[in-house]
Amino acid sequence: MTSFTVPMFVRGELITDDLIPFATRLEHSFTAPDPAKHAHRLPLGDPRKLADLYTVSLDEILDVLTELGQALAFETNSYVQEAFEACLVSNPMPESILRTGYVALPALFARDSMRELADTTVGIDHLEGWVPQRLLDGREIRVRAFGARTLHVPAGNGGLVAGITVLRNAITRSDAIVKAPSNDPLTALAIARTLADIAPDHPVTKHLAVAYWKGGDETVEEQLYKPEHIEKVIAWGGLASVKHVTRYIQPGLELIALDPKRSATIIGPEAFATEETLRDVAQRAACDVGAGNQEGCVNARVIYVLSGTDDEGLEKANRLGELIYSAMMELPDFISTTPKVVNRTLLEHIEGSRLTDDWYRVFGGEHAEGAIVVSQLDEAVPYSTMLSGRVANIVPVDSIEKVTDAVNAYTQTIGIYPEPLKMQLRETLPLYGAQRLTSLGYAASVNFTIPQDAMEPVRRMCKWIVEEVCEPEQVFPLWRAPDLVSG
Repeated sequence: MTSFTVPMFVRGELITDDLIPFATRLEHSFTAPDPAKHAHRLPLGDPRKLADLYTVSLDEILDVLTELGQALAFETNSYVQEAFEACLVSNPMPESILRTGYVALPALFARDSMRELADTTVGIDHLEGWVPQRLLDGREIRVRAFGARTLHVPAGNGGLVAGITVLRNAITRSDAIVKAPSNDPLTALAIARTLADIAPDHPVTKHLAVAYWKGGDETVEEQLYKPEHIEKVIAWGGLASVKHVTRYIQPGLELIALDPKRSATIIGPEAFATEETLRDVAQRAACDVGAGNQEGCVNARVIYVLSGTDDEGLEKANRLGELIYSAMMELPDFISTTPKVVNRTLLEHIEGSRLTDDWYRVFGGEHAEGAIVVSQLDEAVPYSTMLSGRVANIVPVDSIEKVTDAVNAYTQTIGIYPEPLKMQLRETLPLYGAQRLTSLGYAASVNFTIPQDAMEPVRRMCKWIVEEVCEPEQVFPLWRAPDLVSG
C-alpha cells in the first residue's frame, strides 16, 4: 500500500468528500477530507449535548467498551488490518513490532482492567454521582467528576495510544476530537468505525470524532482551539506538536501536555556478584533498551553503572556492555528487531567512537542493528540526546552523585537494579526530576492505570464540580459579621 484514504469520522458519520493529499513521515502519501472545509463539523457545539452521557451508567459504558474490545480482534477486523497496513508505510517501527501493538489492542478493553483504570485514576463513586463530605467549618460538600469537551493529539507510536485515548474519553464521559497522527493515521479511526458498527446510537459513539490535519495548520486550528468549542487539550508528542497548541491556550482552555521525556538506567555493584547475576542484569537492561526498538520515552538510553572507573571497573562495564548487546540481539522480533529507519548522523558518531578506543568501547553497530557504546570515563557520549534505534551508552561511575547530576526535568523512567538501591533512591531522584522508578527490565512494561509524566492525566481530564450546603447553624453566616463586630 503506497497510498490510502483517511476519512473523517464525526460522531458516527463518515466523511470522504473533498479529498486532498498529505505526506507521511516516510515519504508515502494519503488523502483525507480537506480539513479547512470540514473543521467546523468537528466541535460538539452546545455543551448541553454532553447530557446524554449521564443517562447511562459506568457499567453500561463498560459493556459497550468490552464489546468494542472483542470486535477489535486483529484477525477479523478489517478496519484494524487496514490501519496496520497504513502504519507499515507511514511508521518507522518494523512490521513485527507494529503487529504486537494491534494484537494487544483488545486486551486494553478488558472489563476488569477498565474498572481498575476508572477507580484508580478518578474514582468510580465520583464518576457515578455526588460524593458527600462534611468539612471542619460545618459545610457539607458534594463533589462529582464531570466530563469535558476535549481535543486529543495522540502520539503515533502504536495502536495502544489510540486505544487508551478512546478509553479515557469514554470513562470520563467526555466528548473527544482526536487528531490522527501522520505516522498512525488510521488506528483511532478504526476504533471509532468499529464502535459505530456495534453501537451506532450509543452516547459514547456520539461523542467521538476523528480527523487528520497537519499540525500547525492555522486555518483548521483557529476554528477548533476556542473555549466555546473545547475545554481541554491532551497533547502527546514533540516540542513542535505542543508549540502548535500553546499559542491558543487561554482562560477556559487547558493544556494537558504529555510531552517527550528521556529515560535512563542505574545498575548497582551487586550486578557483578556472579556471572549468572551479570547475565540476568544484561538481559533485563537489553529489554529496557530494545523493546519497541527504543522508540518510546520509557526506553533506556544512558545506563549508569556503579562499577567504578579504575581498570577493574572499566573491565566490568565493558563486559556488561558486551552481554547487553548480545542479549539485545536475541530479543524476539515481536519485541525488538533491526530498525527500519536509522539516523545516519548517529551512525557516524558511533563509528567515530569506535576509532577512539581510549575513550569508548563499541559493541555492535556495524550493520545499523543497534549498539552499546561503553564510555571509558564517567561521562555520557556527547551525542547522548540522539541515542535511538537500539543504541545505548554505558557510563561507569564511582558514586551515585554522578548519576543524580544527570537526572533532570526531562527524565521520565529510571530502571534500577537491585531493588534495595531503588528504595534508597526513591526519596532523592524525584527531587531532580525523575518521574517513574521501576525494576530493571520493566521500563517498557507500561500500565496506563498508574500516573503518567508525574501527573494523573485522567483526573485532569475531568472537571471537578462542587455543590455546597451551608446551614447558618453549622457554617458562620457572613451577613451576621456586623452584629459580631458591633457587639
